[in-house]
Amino acid sequence: MVDFALDEEQKMMQEMAHDFARDEIRPLADKYYHQDEKIPEEELDELVKKANALRLMDHYFPAEIGGLGIEDKLTSCLIGEELAWGDAGIQVHLMASGLGAKAIHAMGTEEQARHWLPRFCNPDNKPVIPGIAAFCLTEPGSGSHVTGLGTFAKKDGSDWIINGTKQFITNGSRADVYAVVAQTDPDAKTTMEQAAGLAGFVVEKGTKGLHPGKDYKKWGVLASDTTEVVFENLRIPGENRLGTGESGGMMGVYETLEATRVLVGIGALGIARAAFETSLDYAKTRVQKQPIIKYQAVSHKLADMEMKIQAARALCWKAAWMATNDVPFTRGEGSQAKLYCSELAVETCLNAIQIHGGYGFMKEYNVGRWLNDAVVFKIWEGTSEIQRNTIVRYLNQLET
Repeated sequence: MVDFALDEEQKMMQEMAHDFARDEIRPLADKYYHQDEKIPEEELDELVKKANALRLMDHYFPAEIGGLGIEDKLTSCLIGEELAWGDAGIQVHLMASGLGAKAIHAMGTEEQARHWLPRFCNPDNKPVIPGIAAFCLTEPGSGSHVTGLGTFAKKDGSDWIINGTKQFITNGSRADVYAVVAQTDPDAKTTMEQAAGLAGFVVEKGTKGLHPGKDYKKWGVLASDTTEVVFENLRIPGENRLGTGESGGMMGVYETLEATRVLVGIGALGIARAAFETSLDYAKTRVQKQPIIKYQAVSHKLADMEMKIQAARALCWKAAWMATNDVPFTRGEGSQAKLYCSELAVETCLNAIQIHGGYGFMKEYNVGRWLNDAVVFKIWEGTSEIQRNTIVRYLNQLET
């Protein structure tokens, strides 16, 4: 029997995340957005400490390494939606370390996970800034084309030497640990050879040859840190190569991305819900002879928003349930969730602006800011086009 009811732990985490988003995240984002200013780093740090003390940042890490030990992926979806409802940029700032940590877990051995991941946990519930991770995959000449990386790792005795440039890296200038994907076979020509040569490496902050850039000036998700990261004759010990000679490469990259795409989708859903709720309130109180919600042109937009948001959430929850119960994605369920939610967020924000009329174009209201936030969700962690390719690749393997 299908059961959509949340258990008590899930409800508690959802309510805690919503209260934190309402009371801490949204006021901070609104304050500086309306002043055309970026949130000061010291104020973001204080927010991170509060979120960490509530265990909103490490709830999914195993208890044996210091995490809260909540293995249910749906709980991560519930938290992610609420935080993004508060502000997508701050949500990314709080949660982005999970991508780098997931890469270490997916590409590394159990021993490596036990070594590297405890620093991201807060077993004592202290208001401190946890370890920060960055996943270094995208490059200036290689975005969606993962196998065509130009960052190379060369074996030198027992060490590895890395050279290359990564671009659009979240947490690029603030990370303590970088999970780096590099090509180990300089002679690889075919896609198969390139895929076989990919490997993951861990680089620690302060390593000689590591050069993080400055935060890019972005249109949206302004609270998140996005930079270039350069590796120049960077030397790391052999044990920093993730996995073994037979594991940790391309399949680890796929596992990382497919697992986290659901959470990217849920972030976009949080934006869509914020835009919808604001539009619904506005339509009920904005009077043009009568509340504008009574005009069919407006009410139909709101009806479509509600319907599609419910459908998007169902896609995310199903994928989260599958991941929790080790049910394989056979139809690209992670990509479906990310694709649908990201495109819905943009559509919903555009309709929200339309419902607000001229006010929708003014910074007095947040719907324009949310549109800028939503657009990037169609791009990062695999563009909408890549998600469609992924879904079709799954479908092509189905037996009919």
